[in-house]
Amino acid sequence: MKVIKKIKQMQKIADFLRKQNKIIGFVPTMGALHKGHLELIKKAKRENDVVVVSIFVNPIQFGPKEDYKKYRRPIKQDLKICRENNVDYVFYPEVNEMYPVSKKLVQSLKSKDDNEKRILTFVEVEKLQDILCGKYRPGHFRGVCTVVTKLFNIVKPHRAYFGEKDYQQLKIIQQMVKDLNFDIEIIPVGTVREEDGLACSSRNTYLTKIERKVASSIYKSLLYCKDLISERRYDSIKKCIEVSKKYLRNLLVGVRHKIQYFEVYDEDLFPIDDRISKIPKGKKLRIFVAMYLGSTRLIDNLGFSL
Repeated sequence: MKVIKKIKQMQKIADFLRKQNKIIGFVPTMGALHKGHLELIKKAKRENDVVVVSIFVNPIQFGPKEDYKKYRRPIKQDLKICRENNVDYVFYPEVNEMYPVSKKLVQSLKSKDDNEKRILTFVEVEKLQDILCGKYRPGHFRGVCTVVTKLFNIVKPHRAYFGEKDYQQLKIIQQMVKDLNFDIEIIPVGTVREEDGLACSSRNTYLTKIERKVASSIYKSLLYCKDLISERRYDSIKKCIEVSKKYLRNLLVGVRHKIQYFEVYDEDLFPIDDRISKIPKGKKLRIFVAMYLGSTRLIDNLGFSL
């Protein structure tokens, strides 16, 4: 396994591999690798000749009050995991490599943490970025799309792998690839869960023991909402959501929490009719939830057919 830190070196390797007719599979990550990442890597290994994993904590997708500085960066452990799983290349650039600035621009920055002023070009997918997480994290998906575009141009993959746990991100990347004519196949990989149902996430390590013990309540509430809708207990999506939120709050009594959103869309993130009886049978729906357990923000979703 080779660790590459420079953009031009990674591009040269990608060009060489393509000339050798090697199929490149790419797994973009922010490090702090867990079982969910391993599923992406394993699938990429099965389907491609060469696998590249990027490890880069992207500053421009974090808001001013978010956890960029405290985001876990266990690089030694991450490289060990990649090596054990037969990753061919790890692209591990510094922030200044991904977002270089001229001396004049540096002088104009108010602080070294003024990350958004490091670059003048951004990529964003309108409308899809304005709902769910995007509504509460303005600029987040612009940062994601910008860094993923850069990574695609650096790694030059044939296929890229994204988890369904971040379903909104997956759909936005798929739309971006389609609209900008990237010759890259986006491969979705199902959400990987802990034994109790909690979706695997790098942020799970921030939970206290008590918070971790009840964190599976999020998934339980998704299953509960799915049953309410599927069994048509009520003929209103809003009512099913209201009852599901109450169910979730009851599971979390005694633990500090805040539900940020609990919503239902179709599989393409289009709004659906509130009247369940008006939704065509077999329609694919997805329930989304974001919440704080203590100070840790967790997200999850669940897809199903009506």
